[in-house]
Amino acid sequence: MLNTCKKIATLAVLLTALISGMSLAGEPVDINTATAEEIALNVSGVGSNKAAAIVAYREQNGPFMHIDELVNVKGIGLATVDKNRDLLKVADSR
Repeated sequence: MLNTCKKIATLAVLLTALISGMSLAGEPVDINTATAEEIALNVSGVGSNKAAAIVAYREQNGPFMHIDELVNVKGIGLATVDKNRDLLKVADSR
């Protein structure tokens, strides 16, 4: 019985990791339309506080014109932007 529980727990962890990986490998996150939760779930190195700061910055300053503008958000550096460059996009906001 204990062995079966361990197998089920291991399978659950693997399934969770697989599902998480799928969301990261999907469509890039549009930083002009994504919610803080979507940003936190899909952008490496960005937790809920930094994701909320991205959304707040966008609401106060208007849409991002380029991904590199994320460095203007407190707590977001160029290394984080570069690490996630392929996972991010900006909608045409003209």
